[in-house]
Amino acid sequence: MAAARYRRFLKLCEEWPVDETRRGRDLGAFLRQRVVQAFKEGENTQIQDPEGCDQIYESLNRLNGNYYREKYPRLQDTSFTEITADEYQMVLATDTLKQMDEIKKGMWKRLKDKFNTKSPQDEVKE
Repeated sequence: MAAARYRRFLKLCEEWPVDETRRGRDLGAFLRQRVVQAFKEGENTQIQDPEGCDQIYESLNRLNGNYYREKYPRLQDTSFTEITADEYQMVLATDTLKQMDEIKKGMWKRLKDKFNTKSPQDEVKE
């Protein structure tokens, strides 16, 4: 039975999209990591809580299949800010967030970082 659960989770991982714009923060990538951790021995992994495993799978499968989006349709495609989902996706991209962090830094911090002569190897030794 563990082999069937493992195959179901693998199929779910294949279907779940990975958003490359959210490096290190993507749910699809996190899901893949967790499946690898949970099924270390592949199909031969012994599952301690089969009912809990099945519940997790069903929950993730409902999310992936847009069950709740269809059950509770939205009246508009925007939020109270009038920003669309595509615009949110662009704003929440990892590169954009890094740029925003750079802008938030004060002038003194930017100058200090720019002229900092320590190499990354020196910081490791400290």
